[in-house]
Amino acid sequence: MSDFTPNLDPDVVNAMFAWRRDLHAHPELAFEEHRTADLVARELASMGIDVYRGLGRTGVVGTITTGEGPSIGLRADMDALPVQELGMVAHASTHKGIMHACGHDGHTAMLLGAARHLAKDRDFKGTIHFIFQPAEENEGGGREMVEDGLFERFPCDAVYGMHNWPGLPAGEFAINHGPMMAALDTFEITVQGRGSHAAMPERGVDPFISVAQIVLGLQTIPSRLVSALDTIVVSVTQIHGGDTWNVIPDSVLIRGTVRCFDAKVQDRAEEALRSMATTLAAAQGATANVEYSRRYPATVNSSQEADNAITAAKATRGSQGVRVGIPPSMASEDFAFMLQALPGAYIWLGADGRQPSAPLHNPHYDFNDETLVVGAAYWVSLANYLLPVL
Repeated sequence: MSDFTPNLDPDVVNAMFAWRRDLHAHPELAFEEHRTADLVARELASMGIDVYRGLGRTGVVGTITTGEGPSIGLRADMDALPVQELGMVAHASTHKGIMHACGHDGHTAMLLGAARHLAKDRDFKGTIHFIFQPAEENEGGGREMVEDGLFERFPCDAVYGMHNWPGLPAGEFAINHGPMMAALDTFEITVQGRGSHAAMPERGVDPFISVAQIVLGLQTIPSRLVSALDTIVVSVTQIHGGDTWNVIPDSVLIRGTVRCFDAKVQDRAEEALRSMATTLAAAQGATANVEYSRRYPATVNSSQEADNAITAAKATRGSQGVRVGIPPSMASEDFAFMLQALPGAYIWLGADGRQPSAPLHNPHYDFNDETLVVGAAYWVSLANYLLPVL
């Protein structure tokens, strides 16, 4: 990576390392990022950047404007996960059961570093909105910021996001024209039977029989009810029911997720899931109540903005450091809500150093600090490319 070290001041680099490790040691869950937001707001203000707070509850927006010109949004997420850290790093989480297992500490530090560089060297015409978003993990902070009027209060021609990515070499970028991350739907199926003594099941309606058939049946959605040319994953992740060995319970709860890239596939999956659950339960004399929720849409890059991101990434790492046309991930990302509101692009930044990174959401994961400089330099390159020089 040393051959591509961007031209950032040493004070910016040192500050990013300090911010990242401080944030890692003090993680906060969705919509509880008060200390994190305080740090972000304080640092932005110290750079002479206008600071706005409260969108999406704990969100922070910093704005630089230098004359008439384009307006762009650069977004980083701030929240941590309810995971107990098992790594032995010196900056390990000091909050029991909470850790930055997805690298949002690094994302925040990189965008702060870019903000410091751009605030010092304001040689562009236009506006940059630095968007620090809460609650990416499960709770839809991106949606809340948009619904709170993010882009009405801070108009942008386009918005850009970035995520570190284990499985790619550190400092290497990857991006698509089109889908990057899947939509996230969740479901809950309550199978209602009639409880009985376990020794006399004929006197009741055993909900577990229906549950077993439903769990297996759901796997025919991707294999038989959706075209093999359409990507979809249906996963049962929870089954709750029963309290003791000799009682067949009244009801059993099934929970899980559906992931895909296309809204028509979402429609087909939801229809099939509802029909299958109710029909299979009814065949055993039980009933099934289905609650289906479309949580996050697919993260889909617009073509021109993907080209802009590719140009900035190549300016940062060279053509050989940018992969275009990679397989999208079946994981989900609420930056998708911002991409529904505006054109934009989402890019991955490789995280694997000399040793492969632990996976995202793993208790041993730790953001690779080697990538801080490259990530911040990408933001600077993107701003320099999109905004005309004074």
